[in-house]
Amino acid sequence: MATDITKALYTAEARVTGGRAQGRGTTADGHLDLKLRMPKEMGGNGDGTNPEQLFAVGYAACFGTVLSMIGKAKGLESDDAEIDARVGLVPNGDGTFRLSAELDVTLPSIEAGDRAAELVRAAHQVCPYSNATRGNIDVALVVNGTPL
Repeated sequence: MATDITKALYTAEARVTGGRAQGRGTTADGHLDLKLRMPKEMGGNGDGTNPEQLFAVGYAACFGTVLSMIGKAKGLESDDAEIDARVGLVPNGDGTFRLSAELDVTLPSIEAGDRAAELVRAAHQVCPYSNATRGNIDVALVVNGTPL
């Protein structure tokens, strides 16, 4: 199945040379230029960025934008959301790996647990990262300290 990138509203362009162990990642616009390195936990020296960190930042940023958008539509203040994203590289036991993710969402302006949970569930249905991961990796959601 081919993707139809010509219909995309926006297309990010990046180049990686050298892979995750001793690589370099750059974006076409020049705003991102970083060393890619293995984390210490996987035998690297940890003196660079790894793909899981980049995925965690992207997922959290996208999810936060969707939270704000849906919050405004519902008359809820969610622009002060804080999202701690964790992306794990989990061994399958056969030499391969899979990803896992957790989004720990803090919504300081929404004290009612049910309203906060409803907003996060709605964002999880709309967020492009959530849509891409749904059915592919385990994603855990935590809202104001309570797992969903």
